[in-house]
Amino acid sequence: MSFYDQLKFDGNGLIPAIIQDAETGRVLMMAWMNRASLEKTIETGLTHFWSRSRQKFWMKGESSGHVQRVKDIAFDCDGDTLLIQVEQVGAACHEGYRSCFFRSMTGRGEGFRITEPQLERPEKIYGKK
Repeated sequence: MSFYDQLKFDGNGLIPAIIQDAETGRVLMMAWMNRASLEKTIETGLTHFWSRSRQKFWMKGESSGHVQRVKDIAFDCDGDTLLIQVEQVGAACHEGYRSCFFRSMTGRGEGFRITEPQLERPEKIYGKK
């Protein structure tokens, strides 16, 4: 049985992918993959995803240069979530942070705090919109 046969894509043909820094273990981001983006990721060694909002295929770093070099691809016991360990070049977050998970709740949920420095301003990465 192939690797793909072990995976359970949802009704839209998607599977969530958790992206983790291979060296530190820090969770960098979560994105959706379809079979084509997973195949392209495996073929190129760079992460590719499916954007549900834009309804299009995209490669991480295609406009920012902040690519993710794949080190390992694993799947959970149910086969419905991927864990992709990467070497991250630059910021993983489109807001310029190393991780998309740069905010943590404070107290009992009345607020939040920024937990890491912003590496670059989005305008510098993507240009003015």
